[in-house]
Amino acid sequence: MTETISTKKKTEVLNPKTEHFEFSGVSGALAISIGLPILIIILNQMIRPNYYITGFFENFSFEEVFQKGDLKSIQDYLFNMKETWVYYILWFFCLAILDVSLPGKTINGVELRDGSYLKYKINGIALSSYLIILLAYRFKTTNGQMPELQYLYKHNLDICVVSILFSFFLAVIVYAMSFIPLFGKKNGAGNKERILALGGNSGNVIYDWFIGRELNPRLGPLDIKLFCELRPGMLLWLLINIAALHKVWLETGKINNALLLINLLQGFYIFDGVLNEEGCLTMMDITTDGFGFMLAFGDLSLVPFTYSLQARYLSCNIIELTNWQLVLITAVMFGGYFIFHSSNQQKSDFRQGKLPHLKSIQTKRTTKLLCDGWWAKSQHMNYMGDWLISLSWCLTTWSSTALTYYYSLYFFTLLLHRQQRDEHKCREKYGEAWEEYEKAVPYKIIPYIY
Repeated sequence: MTETISTKKKTEVLNPKTEHFEFSGVSGALAISIGLPILIIILNQMIRPNYYITGFFENFSFEEVFQKGDLKSIQDYLFNMKETWVYYILWFFCLAILDVSLPGKTINGVELRDGSYLKYKINGIALSSYLIILLAYRFKTTNGQMPELQYLYKHNLDICVVSILFSFFLAVIVYAMSFIPLFGKKNGAGNKERILALGGNSGNVIYDWFIGRELNPRLGPLDIKLFCELRPGMLLWLLINIAALHKVWLETGKINNALLLINLLQGFYIFDGVLNEEGCLTMMDITTDGFGFMLAFGDLSLVPFTYSLQARYLSCNIIELTNWQLVLITAVMFGGYFIFHSSNQQKSDFRQGKLPHLKSIQTKRTTKLLCDGWWAKSQHMNYMGDWLISLSWCLTTWSSTALTYYYSLYFFTLLLHRQQRDEHKCREKYGEAWEEYEKAVPYKIIPYIY
């Protein structure tokens, strides 16, 4: 029996060919790779100190968005923006050095297809403490001037474009790395073949570059995918928000409550993610998706330069919220946070056998599908909580502009796509058990609505 299992493992294909294409295949990958970077640039062009969208785009101007502003030519960004490139590369690689050198605990990720486990260093507490101390030190030594934050605020669009180009080059590098055999070690199958993403091994250069060919690209001890997920983009988002707050404080000597609130709410969310990085190891981004332009761009450009739109807007158009508005926004944020974390914790506890009394559906794979508690209300109750968090951030600009509500609409679209991917995967994986589960829990994300 042991010999049969061993022989079966040896004959299994470690990296099967990708047959199912997402995003409508190559055409969709190209459209997203070109369209989303342009969208980010346009969004940032519509929120500048000397021009920002009000109401339902009532003051929209093609001239202001497409002809004026600080946007330069692609040649300038590639060959003449040396200072900005140096700052961004220093930011990226200094964080990478801290990621592998600061103290923390080492844990195993999920089991890979070859039976092995990757080790991850968890040191979000050490990194967060270092960043806070450094910011406090710079504030004191510069008498509150913080020239780094002033540069970040003034050159926001330049850094945005540089991050997009950096994402492009990083995706090219990891794609090329995926063809190089493992150096100095073997995988769990006993050879030097890299483990590729099931969705990124199509053989088409453009599609695989976009979706990510290698599952877990690494540079020595640095796991590139997890690092990009939680470090450069997330922390740059935090600094952009602080830079917006700092700009208003320098100019007026005070801080408006809406801008302070968005900094506190998003700062809490950012540090919660950085400090609870262990939870990312079981997320689809880490366990299933390859690391290509889609994730590189999303982590390094989309997150910091669109999630910060509310703070940027409130630094240009100062708004004072009433007490009831402050209470409502905070309630939506932490209501969503409670749903998100308690539902995830309930599922985690169930998988660990801590909640055997909860109703579930037995599958043929010896696993169970939870359909009780939070998970009796919708198939992705955690997505519902996450979306409420996004809505709370948009509410900080209240009715002054429709533009900042882009994030909540985009995020719901993203969650909808993830839900459909997960549904397709589970339908193939669990078969009849999944059909029974869908009857027991008919709502996908929002209870009684969708």
